[in-house]
Amino acid sequence: MVVRNLLVLLALILVSSCGRVTGPFSVYKMDIRQGNFVTADMREKLKLGMSRQQVRYVLGTPMVNDAFHGNRWDYIYMLEHRGKRVAQQRLTVYFEGDELVKIDDSFKSINSATINATPVTSTTSSNQ
Repeated sequence: MVVRNLLVLLALILVSSCGRVTGPFSVYKMDIRQGNFVTADMREKLKLGMSRQQVRYVLGTPMVNDAFHGNRWDYIYMLEHRGKRVAQQRLTVYFEGDELVKIDDSFKSINSATINATPVTSTTSSNQ
């Protein structure tokens, strides 16, 4: 009888780790960071009139390379903590020829208080 109860308890623990159980028996979900994280310092270095090469030097290679919009580079970043999206940012730069003509910046912090070590900063929008 005791062995049967232990087997049932062990089976319940193993099955509970596959579900959405919270508490001491829940599955560990790691933080997932995807995309290009653009800091406030990197944004401040961007200036209208910069060349593509200068923008790539400041921000790095864009994660999204759109074949239909060759004059637009998208820098997208998302952070998920325990399976929930807590931060998202999108920086889009537009070129005419080889010259930077527009910067579209958006940042969303869904719940930044849940992650203490996240280097997410607020941004300003400059549409010109």
